[in-house]
Amino acid sequence: MSLPLPDTGAQPAGTLPDAALSAPLLLGVVLGYFALLLGVAWWTGRRSDNASFFVGNKSSHWLLVAFGMIGTSLSGVTFISVPGMVAGGQFAYLQVIAGQLAGYALVAFVLMPLYYRSEVSSIYTLLGLRLGGSAQRTGAGFFILSRTLGATARLYLVVRVLQDMVLERMGLPFWLSAAVVLLMILLYTMEGGVKTIVWTDTLQTAGMLGGLALCVGLLLHQLGLGLAEGWRALDAAGLTRVVVHDTASAGFWGKQLLAGAAIAVAMTGLDQEMMQKNISVRRLADAQKNMMLMAAITAVVVALFLFLGGLLTLFARQHGVAASGDRLFPTIVLQYLPAWVQLVFLLALISALFPSADGAITALTSSTCLDLLGLMRRSDLDEAAKARIRRRVHLGYAGVFLLLTLAFRWLDDPSMVTLILKLAGYTYGPLLGLFAFAIVGGRELRRHAAPVVALAAPALCWLIDLSQASLFGAYRFGLELLLLNAAFTFAGLWAASRRKGPDAKG
Repeated sequence: MSLPLPDTGAQPAGTLPDAALSAPLLLGVVLGYFALLLGVAWWTGRRSDNASFFVGNKSSHWLLVAFGMIGTSLSGVTFISVPGMVAGGQFAYLQVIAGQLAGYALVAFVLMPLYYRSEVSSIYTLLGLRLGGSAQRTGAGFFILSRTLGATARLYLVVRVLQDMVLERMGLPFWLSAAVVLLMILLYTMEGGVKTIVWTDTLQTAGMLGGLALCVGLLLHQLGLGLAEGWRALDAAGLTRVVVHDTASAGFWGKQLLAGAAIAVAMTGLDQEMMQKNISVRRLADAQKNMMLMAAITAVVVALFLFLGGLLTLFARQHGVAASGDRLFPTIVLQYLPAWVQLVFLLALISALFPSADGAITALTSSTCLDLLGLMRRSDLDEAAKARIRRRVHLGYAGVFLLLTLAFRWLDDPSMVTLILKLAGYTYGPLLGLFAFAIVGGRELRRHAAPVVALAAPALCWLIDLSQASLFGAYRFGLELLLLNAAFTFAGLWAASRRKGPDAKG
């Protein structure tokens, strides 16, 4: 399916009818970028081993990790979906971002000291130490489910745009395009793991932010506005509202702040992909600096993406662009801006794509090997045998990513950021409840209670979500569904536990 192009007849005054750049040229840019990533992967992975793959030999520099994590936390969904949200939601997404700043502080000063004291390679080992092996496997399982769904949704969005911009014009079907992108990611992450992606994510974050700045500058130029004038124009158009005061609305500020904090804790502090990079830093203090620096820069970058979305909305209104949501930004780039902007957009887009996909496959491989297979504890296997198993798991996840990307192609949701956050409410809620229960401590969980409770809580949330109108009238759940899910999980675990005896461990 190609991007729906606006049917406006003759080019309106002020548009730029430059011919689209040729597909082979755009493909050559993508391949050149990939060759650069392969070079970085070769340089960083020359003497890699299993410890390099899982935790980067605990030698990553905190500044590199902080900068690279910006690209991982934002991804191609932010690049495409957040600007497309402004027409309908103005700047209200900043309410979530404000809550996330508080959540990142909790991660830095509550969770990360626990991980460093426990000296874990997988953060779900902490659940095993405090609640038993069943809880560790349950936490890892929910992470695998959460990250697989979220990462493939992000991957789909960007591959879809690449397909429409480049690959469809060359006659390649979508499934082959997705397979080629995943093969690229596999080739540069297979050996180096975390040791490699700390560096490649830094490179790609720079590419994404550079593309963002250029696109903002160009749109201001096309609209004939300066930076301050652009803000005043957005304000006059009613696009700058941040705070939602309607308590019944899913966007009410109180709900959004709480949900933002919960999302930051769950999707960063309880996520092996994000924490895997943090715990690859040698010192806790440096990892904490990394987390708070990443949080501050991410907030500024998201605000800039929203500003870009406002400019795109103004441009669309002036030029009769029919596209909206996730399709707004690509349509304007392809149809209304100078042809060279397609190169900037493409490089920024793939810079946003790879950090979210490479880190996800690496972290999923790590969690499966460490938490589910207990690979590093197995004395019956030498390092070479462990590496062979790790590579097979890595390859298997690439296959799963391909299948789910094709499933999202079939679904084709108009706003992937909304879908991802909705999925996170169901899959990260049990993780948040499990870790909260483990940290509170003092109680012994009955055998096999963790998976039962962790499955029952999201099922109950789903039933409540379906019945909102009859149960709550005008009130609507938004992102705070994640908190409700976590509360159900915590309550269920409490009911399925007993106070620890004097000789109990943990």
